[in-house]
Amino acid sequence: MKLSCLPVSLYPDFVAGRRTLGDWFRMAAELGLDGADVSVAHITSRAPTDLAALRREAGAAGVQIVMLATYTDFTHPDPKQRADQSDELYRWIEAATQLGASFLRITAGQAHSGVSEADGLAWAVAGLTACLNDARAAGVCLLYENHVRGAIWSANDFTQPAARFLEVFRRTSASSLEVLFDTANCLALNDDPLDVLQQVRDRVGAVHLSDIRQAGAFEPTVIGTGVAPIPQLLGMLVANGFDGWISIEEASRTGDEGFRQAVAYADAAWGLAGGIGRPAALTP
Repeated sequence: MKLSCLPVSLYPDFVAGRRTLGDWFRMAAELGLDGADVSVAHITSRAPTDLAALRREAGAAGVQIVMLATYTDFTHPDPKQRADQSDELYRWIEAATQLGASFLRITAGQAHSGVSEADGLAWAVAGLTACLNDARAAGVCLLYENHVRGAIWSANDFTQPAARFLEVFRRTSASSLEVLFDTANCLALNDDPLDVLQQVRDRVGAVHLSDIRQAGAFEPTVIGTGVAPIPQLLGMLVANGFDGWISIEEASRTGDEGFRQAVAYADAAWGLAGGIGRPAALTP
């Protein structure tokens, strides 16, 4: 296993200019992480020179940029908007290649008012699979997440209910689309993450390690202190042969200590699940 992190708790700092992505890369290295994930909302330029500089900054800090989190909205009722989303995803595939990122997190889209379940599912499948060949040719893996709400969105994910997520999963079974499995998101609607993982585990390409305070409400908390059955989920993944990237989604808003606790918990939980420990793991 290798460990990365999506620093959701730092998003306000990025927006306000209190921290830069370079600051995040250095913090990730200090935390003992193998990689650092980035939201595309915080990449201000896709110019090759700027992307090259960002990649060098991560390398100088001693981490790699592993995953870009996009906010693809393929369920928009306007067909032009949906087409634009595919074009935008293609540009992020190109950017990921220049940054050396292995993964792009992609989403079905928002639960727009007036969109029927039939249309939304069909549009989601079409959008999620539209750029798979381009991504494969570029050496980038597209990961579809069981998702709640994007940081730049005004509505929850159209496929947030597990039944819809699993239907999209089934409809894309013949494609190369893989899953970014989030350990807590299913619980926001009282869906069972163990049941969902059981059904999708053979296509899990990476993991978002997250936690929420209580089932039925989306209230992120420090990893390991909430209700997500993380040890059981990791045990299921280890038993299925998974040994890839785990990305902590740190959204507890508890400062740097929340990150430190999350990294320590992730390493400990992985070991207890039977996984092989990381050489870069911090000593408790």
